[in-house]
Amino acid sequence: MESGNEKNIKDAGELINKTRQEMGKRIVGQSSLVDGLLMGIIAGGHVLVEGVPGLAKTLAVKALADVTSAMFKRIQFTPDLLPADLTGTMIYRQQTGEFVPRKGPVFSNIVLADEINRAPAKVQSALLEAMAEGQVTIGEQTYPLPDPFFVMATQNPIEQEGTYRLPEAQLDRFLLKAKVDYPSPAEELVVLERMVDNPEIPLLRVLDRERVRQLKNATETVKAEEGIRRYIVSLVAASRVKDRRKLPFTRYIEYGASPRATLAIYRCARVQALFDGRSFVLPEDVKAVVPMALRHRLVLSYEAEAEQMDSDAVISSLLAAVSVP
Repeated sequence: MESGNEKNIKDAGELINKTRQEMGKRIVGQSSLVDGLLMGIIAGGHVLVEGVPGLAKTLAVKALADVTSAMFKRIQFTPDLLPADLTGTMIYRQQTGEFVPRKGPVFSNIVLADEINRAPAKVQSALLEAMAEGQVTIGEQTYPLPDPFFVMATQNPIEQEGTYRLPEAQLDRFLLKAKVDYPSPAEELVVLERMVDNPEIPLLRVLDRERVRQLKNATETVKAEEGIRRYIVSLVAASRVKDRRKLPFTRYIEYGASPRATLAIYRCARVQALFDGRSFVLPEDVKAVVPMALRHRLVLSYEAEAEQMDSDAVISSLLAAVSVP
């Protein structure tokens, strides 16, 4: 006979799979993107998505909003965007002779920050404050953001003209970074057939605010033994080692990951276990989430650029070098 906690974990896993299936009605392939979005909203973090245009990034976050019955706003980041366009501003009401707040589009459950690297630093900073603090200050008054509050930001890796590079400190605030690649020919054929036959596929609302909260509570009950916690710390600490003779791959890393990466891997590994309906974390869960949690937190060296080593290749070397408990 299973315990109450085991039943909650099992129910949470089934609910997540049902959500995946509903989103899969619109999203062909891109399972890592779907899982990354679900992981972000369950773990209470935000997700940065990198990919060329046309790979269903916007469609994926809209599908997430539809299955979660959530308020959704899309903000197109441009060079002339102002912080007030994001957070809101005070307006003068002539009838009463007073200033009242007009809340901006950031006051939503799910926010798509499209092409975030096209906006200047002040706008990025305003979004960062909202992400980090869960609140926005307009005038002299501070307003809490809705619960849940989830940001998916996108950036285009191939177009750099007219863009502003996101500072490493700001990148570190994102729980995960997902990379979206081209679909296979078979998947692209399914996309074509779906878009021709039924471009607006209705989705069941399988999640709501209370169910998202239940998934978060279920994640908190997932156990990570001391050996798993030490493994996570060892992985992050290895990214900071400067001894090339001991760990040759470290010559590709200029600056390693911060303790925030350790916390991100821990949170995401517990959600990964929940995906499989388990109440405990395995080393495989840690390995599964490390690329998404670290790829935007490592600052690569000149040697990595010269040898055309990207973050994922360096992370693969890191995972191979650190012994599994």
